[in-house]
Amino acid sequence: MPELEKLSPFLMYQNGEAEEAMQFYTSLFDDGEIVLIERFEPGQGPEGKIRTGVIRIAGRQVRLFDSPVQHEWDFTPGVSLFVRCGSREELDKLWAALSEGGRAHMPLDDYGFGGPFGFTEDRYGVSWQLIFES
Repeated sequence: MPELEKLSPFLMYQNGEAEEAMQFYTSLFDDGEIVLIERFEPGQGPEGKIRTGVIRIAGRQVRLFDSPVQHEWDFTPGVSLFVRCGSREELDKLWAALSEGGRAHMPLDDYGFGGPFGFTEDRYGVSWQLIFES
């Protein structure tokens, strides 16, 4: 088993989208990789869906999971993934991809935080804060 970080963000999907999200997120970052995929077997949960998924993006591990239980809650913008981009080009690329099919909470602009900043919810409901501090 690969070495897993002691503390990492955990994203729980209720619509069976964890694997799709894993592929999408790892495609956006130069260091993006799928570290671990374990699938539900018959009788454990939604067969073939992600029981444990771990990806590495922006130097960090993120866990993903397809919940076998439907909850009354889903993702909230109150918790987000914060990414310090290394260039304006990276910021623009991530913003375009993550905001497509999602919802901008704060459109990409200069809010006085030290550089261009944007706060968006992606198509899966996960919130991202992106900044390029030049």
